[in-house]
This record gives sequence, structure tokens and C-alpha cells, in this order.
Amino acid sequence: MASVLIIEDDADIRRLVAETLAAQGHRVQAAEAALPGLQAVVDERPDLVILDLGLPDLDGAELLRMIRAVSKVPVIVATARGNDGDIVATLNAGADDYLVKPFSVSQLEARVRAVLRRVEGDAPSPILEVGELRIELGSRRVIRSGGEVELTPKEFDLLAYLAERPDRVVPRRELLAEVWRLPYGGGDRTVDVHLSGLRKKLGESAAEPRYIHTVHGVGVKLVDPAR
Repeated sequence: MASVLIIEDDADIRRLVAETLAAQGHRVQAAEAALPGLQAVVDERPDLVILDLGLPDLDGAELLRMIRAVSKVPVIVATARGNDGDIVATLNAGADDYLVKPFSVSQLEARVRAVLRRVEGDAPSPILEVGELRIELGSRRVIRSGGEVELTPKEFDLLAYLAERPDRVVPRRELLAEVWRLPYGGGDRTVDVHLSGLRKKLGESAAEPRYIHTVHGVGVKLVDPAR
């Protein structure tokens, strides 16, 4: 079972989530504001954080950025903010999943199990190599020709997802569902923006691809340029 930190200012929701997760055997801690929550992330090193965005001392989106600066702990955002802009921005900032209030206990349990499964190691290898790219999943580092490539969290997630499926054409809808956790249509612009940024950092472009190739009308794939 995992240690879970709940950062939520609503006492009733905090208690419900804590009781639900404790009943599943998880070790649960809670904080009612952002700064105590950040301190708990640093001191207690939880396996998972459930984060509300509407906190009394600091907006949860800002807290998420602060958490990402000090920890790779998976974060499920659970909030009343349900518009697409907030969801996409929060996932791009490093959240691992997004849950809109009100949510059911069974949905929360399923999301927690899914995130923990991913973290606990469905990846085929801690290090992926495609051509001159070395992708270190544990440390979230990318090395190309001996030098480190600085990627945003979502650029890394996107590259890692493609690298785990080399030479396979991955549809944009699948990328939205698995990388951004957005299981609905639309959002191609989100994928395209991140692909463009990733290509630039890998020293290529859509017009002259080396690693990332677009199959028009189908999706994208990651290939070894030497093949």
C-alpha cells in the first residue's frame, strides 16, 4: 500500500477522501493549506499527492509548480475547476491526473490505483535508447550525443511514451488519453504544440524529421534515424 498526502481545505472532503483511502490500506496524511502541504511533501516524501486547487493561502496551480520543483511525486488534482483550459494547463504543469468535483468514491479509488500502477513500473525498462537518444525514466533525463536535453514535464512524458513504442504509429487521440489523461476528442493543438517544442530540442523539424515522424491522418512515431 502507498502513503498518500491529501492537500484539501474542505474538512468534509478531506475526511471522506482520507477514510476512503485508509479503508483501502493506504497510509494517509492531510494538510488543509498549500504551504503545510508543500512542507509535508518535502518531509514525508509521500507516494502520491491528491491536490485541491482552491486553497486558502496559495492557488493550487502554483503549489503544483512548487511541488514539481522539489519532487517527482505523482499528483492527482481534485478540484471544482472543470473547464478545458484549466485541465490542459494543470496537466501540462505536471499533474498526473485530473478529477473534477463532485466525484464518486469509486472513481477516486480507480484513479489512485491507475496512477500508482503507472508509477510502480509498467515501463519495459528504466532506460530507453532510440538512436543517439538515451531516455532515463527514473531520473527523467534525456541524453543526446552525450549532452542533456532540457525538456518540460509533458515533453518528457510524450517522448517517453513514444520511445516505449518505437516505430509504432501512435494516434493523437491515444496520446491525449495516455499522456495528458484527456479521454475525449479534440485537443490536437495541444499535441502539436508539444511535438513542435520537442522536435526543436531534438534538433529537427516537421519538414525535416529525424526521430519524430508524422503519418498524416494517423498519428506520429519515434524512429531510429540510422535505420
